[in-house]
Amino acid sequence: MNLESSSADASLLTQTQRERLAYIDYKVFFSGELRRADLESRFGIAQAAATRDLTCYRGLAPGNLVYDASAKLYTISDRFAPIYPIATERALAWLRQGYGDGLTLCIGRQIPTDGADLLAPPPIDTIATIARAIHRRLALKIRYQSLSSGASVRDVVPLALVDNGMRWHVRAYDRKNSRFGDFVINRISSLETANASVAAEETLAADGQWNQLIQLDLVVHPGLSHPKAIEADYGITGGVLTVRVRAAVAGYALVRWNVDCSPNHSLDPHRHHLWLRNQEVLNGVESAMLGPGYPRKVGTDAPL
Repeated sequence: MNLESSSADASLLTQTQRERLAYIDYKVFFSGELRRADLESRFGIAQAAATRDLTCYRGLAPGNLVYDASAKLYTISDRFAPIYPIATERALAWLRQGYGDGLTLCIGRQIPTDGADLLAPPPIDTIATIARAIHRRLALKIRYQSLSSGASVRDVVPLALVDNGMRWHVRAYDRKNSRFGDFVINRISSLETANASVAAEETLAADGQWNQLIQLDLVVHPGLSHPKAIEADYGITGGVLTVRVRAAVAGYALVRWNVDCSPNHSLDPHRHHLWLRNQEVLNGVESAMLGPGYPRKVGTDAPL
Protein backbone atom coordinates (compact mmCIF):
# COMPACT_ATOMS: atom_id res chain seq x y z
CA MET A 1 0.00 0.00 0.00
CA ASN A 2 1.36 3.41 -0.91
CA LEU A 3 0.68 6.32 1.42
CA GLU A 4 0.01 8.83 -1.35
CA SER A 5 -2.69 6.64 -2.90
CA SER A 6 -4.26 5.66 0.41
CA SER A 7 -5.95 8.89 1.34
CA ALA A 8 -6.66 12.32 -0.09
CA ASP A 9 -5.19 13.81 3.10
CA ALA A 10 -1.94 11.86 2.91
CA SER A 11 -0.24 14.59 0.91
CA LEU A 12 -0.79 16.98 3.81
CA LEU A 13 1.35 14.93 6.20
CA THR A 14 4.67 16.39 7.24
CA GLN A 15 7.91 14.44 7.09
CA THR A 16 7.92 14.02 10.87
CA GLN A 17 4.39 12.59 10.75
CA ARG A 18 5.51 10.13 8.08
CA GLU A 19 8.42 9.14 10.30
CA ARG A 20 6.03 8.33 13.09
CA LEU A 21 3.71 6.32 10.82
CA ALA A 22 6.72 4.41 9.50
CA TYR A 23 7.72 3.68 13.09
CA ILE A 24 4.27 2.21 13.72
CA ASP A 25 4.78 -0.02 10.67
CA TYR A 26 8.16 -1.16 11.98
CA LYS A 27 7.14 -1.65 15.61
CA VAL A 28 4.05 -3.66 14.80
CA PHE A 29 5.69 -5.72 12.04
CA PHE A 30 8.68 -6.78 14.13
CA SER A 31 7.28 -6.98 17.65
CA GLY A 32 3.63 -7.69 16.87
CA GLU A 33 2.32 -4.99 19.18
CA LEU A 34 2.24 -1.24 19.86
CA ARG A 35 1.27 0.97 22.76
CA ARG A 36 0.49 4.64 22.50
CA ALA A 37 3.29 5.19 25.03
CA ASP A 38 5.75 3.72 22.49
CA LEU A 39 5.14 6.70 20.22
CA GLU A 40 5.30 9.15 23.10
CA SER A 41 8.66 7.89 24.35
CA ARG A 42 10.23 7.33 20.92
CA PHE A 43 9.43 10.79 19.54
CA GLY A 44 8.92 12.84 22.70
CA ILE A 45 5.37 13.78 21.77
CA ALA A 46 2.32 14.41 23.91
CA GLN A 47 -0.44 11.85 24.44
CA ALA A 48 -2.83 13.78 22.22
CA ALA A 49 -0.33 13.82 19.34
CA ALA A 50 0.26 10.07 19.68
CA THR A 51 -3.49 9.49 19.58
CA ARG A 52 -3.77 11.56 16.39
CA ASP A 53 -0.96 9.52 14.78
CA LEU A 54 -2.71 6.26 15.60
CA THR A 55 -6.00 7.58 14.25
CA CYS A 56 -4.26 8.68 11.04
CA TYR A 57 -2.50 5.33 10.70
CA ARG A 58 -5.70 3.36 11.16
CA GLY A 59 -7.40 5.55 8.60
CA LEU A 60 -4.70 4.81 6.03
CA ALA A 61 -4.43 1.09 6.88
CA PRO A 62 -7.66 0.02 8.61
CA GLY A 63 -6.81 -3.67 8.43
CA ASN A 64 -3.36 -3.52 10.03
CA LEU A 65 -4.11 -3.22 13.76
CA VAL A 66 -6.35 -4.98 16.25
CA TYR A 67 -7.00 -3.28 19.57
CA ASP A 68 -6.70 -5.43 22.69
CA ALA A 69 -8.85 -3.62 25.26
CA SER A 70 -7.74 -5.78 28.20
CA ALA A 71 -4.05 -5.17 27.55
CA LYS A 72 -4.60 -1.63 26.25
CA LEU A 73 -2.42 -2.11 23.20
CA TYR A 74 -2.63 -2.73 19.48
CA THR A 75 -1.60 -6.07 18.01
CA ILE A 76 -0.76 -7.09 14.47
CA SER A 77 -3.59 -8.23 12.22
CA ASP A 78 -3.35 -11.28 10.00
CA ARG A 79 -4.06 -8.86 7.13
CA PHE A 80 -1.13 -6.60 8.02
CA ALA A 81 0.61 -4.87 5.09
CA PRO A 82 3.12 -2.07 5.81
CA ILE A 83 2.12 1.37 4.58
CA TYR A 84 5.68 1.93 3.45
CA PRO A 85 7.73 -0.78 1.70
CA ILE A 86 10.37 -2.07 4.12
CA ALA A 87 13.69 -2.90 2.48
CA THR A 88 15.28 -6.02 3.93
CA GLU A 89 18.73 -4.49 4.38
CA ARG A 90 17.32 -1.45 6.19
CA ALA A 91 15.15 -3.64 8.39
CA LEU A 92 18.15 -5.78 9.34
CA ALA A 93 20.09 -2.63 10.22
CA TRP A 94 17.19 -1.45 12.38
CA LEU A 95 17.05 -4.77 14.18
CA ARG A 96 20.81 -4.77 14.72
CA GLN A 97 21.25 -1.10 15.68
CA GLY A 98 17.78 0.09 16.71
CA TYR A 99 15.22 2.09 14.78
CA GLY A 100 16.20 5.70 14.60
CA ASP A 101 17.78 6.60 11.27
CA GLY A 102 14.55 8.02 9.91
CA LEU A 103 12.56 7.31 6.78
CA THR A 104 13.78 8.75 3.50
CA LEU A 105 11.08 9.41 0.92
CA CYS A 106 11.98 10.27 -2.67
CA ILE A 107 15.39 11.59 -1.60
CA GLY A 108 18.40 10.34 -3.55
CA ARG A 109 21.82 9.57 -2.06
CA GLN A 110 23.89 12.65 -1.50
CA ILE A 111 27.20 10.97 -2.48
CA PRO A 112 27.95 7.75 -4.40
CA THR A 113 28.08 4.73 -2.12
CA ASP A 114 28.31 1.01 -2.67
CA GLY A 115 29.29 -2.17 -0.89
CA ALA A 116 29.33 -5.95 -0.93
CA ASP A 117 25.76 -6.81 0.03
CA LEU A 118 24.42 -10.18 1.11
CA LEU A 119 24.28 -12.58 -1.82
CA ALA A 120 20.84 -13.78 -0.73
CA PRO A 121 19.07 -11.63 1.91
CA PRO A 122 16.69 -13.67 4.06
CA PRO A 123 12.94 -13.34 3.39
CA ILE A 124 11.53 -10.34 5.23
CA ASP A 125 8.38 -12.21 6.33
CA THR A 126 10.50 -14.97 7.88
CA ILE A 127 12.59 -12.41 9.74
CA ALA A 128 9.47 -10.67 11.03
CA THR A 129 7.88 -13.93 12.22
CA ILE A 130 11.06 -14.89 14.06
CA ALA A 131 11.41 -11.41 15.56
CA ARG A 132 7.85 -11.53 16.87
CA ALA A 133 8.44 -14.96 18.36
CA ILE A 134 11.57 -13.69 20.13
CA HIS A 135 9.70 -10.66 21.45
CA ARG A 136 6.77 -12.75 22.67
CA ARG A 137 8.89 -15.67 23.92
CA LEU A 138 7.19 -18.23 21.68
CA ALA A 139 8.43 -21.52 20.28
CA LEU A 140 8.32 -22.20 16.54
CA LYS A 141 7.91 -25.35 14.49
CA ILE A 142 10.22 -25.04 11.50
CA ARG A 143 11.13 -27.09 8.46
CA TYR A 144 14.89 -26.80 8.22
CA GLN A 145 17.52 -27.92 5.74
CA SER A 146 20.54 -28.88 7.82
CA LEU A 147 24.03 -29.12 6.38
CA SER A 148 24.75 -32.22 8.46
CA SER A 149 21.43 -34.10 8.52
CA GLY A 150 19.28 -32.80 5.66
CA ALA A 151 15.67 -31.71 5.88
CA SER A 152 13.67 -32.16 9.07
CA VAL A 153 10.87 -30.61 11.10
CA ARG A 154 11.80 -29.50 14.57
CA ASP A 155 10.63 -27.28 17.40
CA VAL A 156 12.93 -24.42 18.32
CA VAL A 157 12.78 -21.49 20.71
CA PRO A 158 14.20 -18.44 18.87
CA LEU A 159 16.24 -16.21 21.15
CA ALA A 160 18.32 -13.74 19.12
CA LEU A 161 19.29 -12.77 15.58
CA VAL A 162 22.93 -13.06 14.52
CA ASP A 163 24.62 -11.37 11.56
CA ASN A 164 27.86 -13.15 10.65
CA GLY A 165 28.66 -10.78 7.79
CA MET A 166 27.65 -13.24 5.08
CA ARG A 167 24.38 -14.72 6.34
CA TRP A 168 21.80 -14.14 9.05
CA HIS A 169 21.17 -16.79 11.69
CA VAL A 170 18.70 -17.17 14.49
CA ARG A 171 20.14 -18.26 17.82
CA ALA A 172 17.67 -20.76 19.24
CA TYR A 173 17.14 -23.64 21.61
CA ASP A 174 16.80 -26.82 19.55
CA ARG A 175 14.36 -29.15 21.26
CA LYS A 176 15.24 -32.00 18.94
CA ASN A 177 18.84 -32.10 20.15
CA SER A 178 18.30 -30.43 23.55
CA ARG A 179 20.90 -27.75 22.97
CA PHE A 180 21.40 -24.17 21.86
CA GLY A 181 22.52 -23.58 18.29
CA ASP A 182 22.39 -21.32 15.25
CA PHE A 183 20.01 -21.80 12.33
CA VAL A 184 20.61 -20.15 8.96
CA ILE A 185 17.42 -18.21 8.24
CA ASN A 186 17.54 -18.94 4.51
CA ARG A 187 17.42 -22.68 5.24
CA ILE A 188 14.03 -22.35 6.96
CA SER A 189 11.41 -23.24 4.35
CA SER A 190 8.36 -22.96 6.62
CA LEU A 191 7.56 -21.97 10.18
CA GLU A 192 4.60 -21.68 12.50
CA THR A 193 3.99 -21.11 16.18
CA ALA A 194 4.45 -24.27 18.27
CA ASN A 195 1.83 -25.02 20.90
CA ALA A 196 4.18 -25.41 23.84
CA SER A 197 5.30 -23.08 26.61
CA VAL A 198 8.94 -22.04 26.89
CA ALA A 199 10.82 -23.53 29.84
CA ALA A 200 13.47 -21.67 31.83
CA GLU A 201 16.25 -23.88 30.46
CA GLU A 202 15.27 -22.84 26.92
CA THR A 203 15.74 -19.10 27.43
CA LEU A 204 18.65 -16.84 26.55
CA ALA A 205 19.55 -16.58 30.23
CA ALA A 206 20.36 -20.32 30.17
CA ASP A 207 22.53 -20.10 27.03
CA GLY A 208 26.05 -20.27 28.44
CA GLN A 209 27.79 -19.66 25.12
CA TRP A 210 25.70 -16.55 24.46
CA ASN A 211 26.28 -15.08 27.91
CA GLN A 212 30.00 -15.86 28.05
CA LEU A 213 32.18 -12.95 26.92
CA ILE A 214 35.73 -13.71 25.82
CA GLN A 215 38.66 -11.43 25.06
CA LEU A 216 40.43 -11.82 21.73
CA ASP A 217 43.96 -10.42 21.54
CA LEU A 218 44.56 -9.69 17.86
CA VAL A 219 48.00 -8.74 16.55
CA VAL A 220 49.40 -8.05 13.10
CA HIS A 221 50.28 -11.34 11.42
CA PRO A 222 54.00 -12.01 12.10
CA GLY A 223 54.48 -12.98 8.44
CA LEU A 224 53.86 -9.45 7.14
CA SER A 225 56.79 -7.21 6.28
CA HIS A 226 55.05 -3.88 6.89
CA PRO A 227 52.93 -4.20 10.04
CA LYS A 228 52.36 -0.45 10.35
CA ALA A 229 49.91 -0.59 7.41
CA ILE A 230 47.71 -3.11 9.23
CA GLU A 231 48.01 -1.22 12.50
CA ALA A 232 46.64 1.81 10.64
CA ASP A 233 43.81 -0.27 9.15
CA TYR A 234 42.50 -1.33 12.54
CA GLY A 235 43.71 1.49 14.77
CA ILE A 236 46.06 -0.82 16.67
CA THR A 237 48.08 0.91 19.40
CA GLY A 238 50.56 -0.83 21.64
CA GLY A 239 50.75 -3.76 19.25
CA VAL A 240 47.48 -5.43 20.31
CA LEU A 241 43.84 -4.96 19.34
CA THR A 242 41.68 -6.24 22.18
CA VAL A 243 38.11 -7.21 21.32
CA ARG A 244 35.42 -8.69 23.56
CA VAL A 245 32.83 -10.91 21.89
CA ARG A 246 30.25 -13.47 22.87
CA ALA A 247 31.51 -17.04 22.75
CA ALA A 248 28.50 -17.91 20.58
CA VAL A 249 29.62 -15.52 17.82
CA ALA A 250 33.40 -15.64 18.26
CA GLY A 251 33.89 -18.06 15.36
CA TYR A 252 31.84 -15.90 13.01
CA ALA A 253 33.84 -12.82 14.01
CA LEU A 254 37.17 -14.55 13.39
CA VAL A 255 36.03 -15.65 9.93
CA ARG A 256 34.67 -12.22 9.06
CA TRP A 257 37.90 -10.55 10.13
CA ASN A 258 40.09 -13.21 8.43
CA VAL A 259 42.04 -13.88 11.62
CA ASP A 260 44.67 -16.62 11.55
CA CYS A 261 43.77 -18.86 14.50
CA SER A 262 46.49 -21.46 13.92
CA PRO A 263 48.87 -22.07 16.83
CA ASN A 264 51.96 -21.05 14.87
CA HIS A 265 50.44 -18.37 12.59
CA SER A 266 50.90 -20.72 9.63
CA LEU A 267 48.21 -19.34 7.30
CA ASP A 268 48.93 -17.01 4.39
CA PRO A 269 49.62 -13.56 5.90
CA HIS A 270 48.51 -11.80 2.71
CA ARG A 271 45.03 -13.22 3.21
CA HIS A 272 44.99 -13.17 7.00
CA HIS A 273 46.37 -9.85 8.19
CA LEU A 274 45.69 -10.58 11.86
CA TRP A 275 46.69 -13.42 14.16
CA LEU A 276 44.94 -14.52 17.35
CA ARG A 277 47.68 -14.33 19.96
CA ASN A 278 45.75 -15.85 22.87
CA GLN A 279 44.38 -18.93 21.14
CA GLU A 280 43.79 -20.64 24.47
CA VAL A 281 40.79 -18.35 25.05
CA LEU A 282 38.87 -20.46 22.53
CA ASN A 283 39.01 -23.57 24.73
CA GLY A 284 35.41 -24.60 25.36
CA VAL A 285 34.05 -22.15 22.81
CA GLU A 286 31.73 -24.09 20.51
CA SER A 287 32.03 -21.68 17.59
CA ALA A 288 35.85 -21.85 17.67
CA MET A 289 35.86 -24.59 15.05
CA LEU A 290 34.92 -21.94 12.48
CA GLY A 291 38.07 -19.92 13.12
CA PRO A 292 40.54 -20.02 10.17
CA GLY A 293 43.32 -22.46 11.00
CA TYR A 294 41.90 -23.41 14.38
CA PRO A 295 42.67 -27.10 15.03
CA ARG A 296 39.45 -29.07 14.97
CA LYS A 297 38.97 -31.98 17.30
CA VAL A 298 38.04 -35.35 15.84
CA GLY A 299 34.29 -35.87 15.96
CA THR A 300 33.45 -32.18 16.25
CA ASP A 301 29.92 -31.55 15.05
CA ALA A 302 29.44 -29.53 11.87
CA PRO A 303 27.47 -26.28 12.12
CA LEU A 304 23.70 -26.57 11.86
